[in-house]
Amino acid sequence: MAYTLDHVMMRVEDDEAALDWYTTHLDYEVKGEMDGGDFTNYFLGPEDMHEDGAILELTYNHGDHSYDMGDAWGHIAVRVEDVEAAYAELMDEGVEDYRPPEENPGYAFVKDPDGHEIEIVERDHGARWSIDHTMIRVEDATEALGYWTRTFEYEHTGRWEADSFANYFMKPEGAADEEMAVELTYNYDGRTYDMGDAWGHLCVRVDDLDDAWDDVMTRESEDYRDPESCDHNYAFTKDQDGHEIELIER
Repeated sequence: MAYTLDHVMMRVEDDEAALDWYTTHLDYEVKGEMDGGDFTNYFLGPEDMHEDGAILELTYNHGDHSYDMGDAWGHIAVRVEDVEAAYAELMDEGVEDYRPPEENPGYAFVKDPDGHEIEIVERDHGARWSIDHTMIRVEDATEALGYWTRTFEYEHTGRWEADSFANYFMKPEGAADEEMAVELTYNYDGRTYDMGDAWGHLCVRVDDLDDAWDDVMTRESEDYRDPESCDHNYAFTKDQDGHEIELIER
């Protein structure tokens, strides 16, 4: 079972403003919409994204809501062919200047209207602005690496170990370059993190929801929201730090 990363979910306070930002600046299109009564989910991505590429889910809870960003979730990263040119393009369009490429050779950061950080990375594969990875912070790198390897059969696709932190990139074995990775960031100083509620979950897609859930439970992941409690449409577990992970059948 591949456990391909299907999407990452963020909560937004103003759906019209969020949709306008992503469709204008990242050239995303709305690929699906789900009305849940008191909330709406929007699914977005580039027009020519890879068949196994990940999409962005924006969740809008109707009414007035504000969200806490926390620090257990870091960012999504999107692909471009030239970071400096892409950043200059966004600045010309009026996007707020946050972390320009001259401060971070090889990458840069902007924020969406709700404050979610978006890294811009240079890649020679994948559609422009497609999601390259989602970064989450973990309190124990050994536990986190073991969790993704054991629970979802992921493998390293890259690592960067610096003086004060390390980044580990994980994907299913045999994943296409265009698929989204999960980046595990481990800071060596023993800090703890606040989950907040501005970020929702990562989602992995499976061939058979019940079989996949049984495997995840056998591998001792948290029994958070089982398929039966979700009308067998999806299910949720959590990693060792509490990041929610949705399982969905495609």
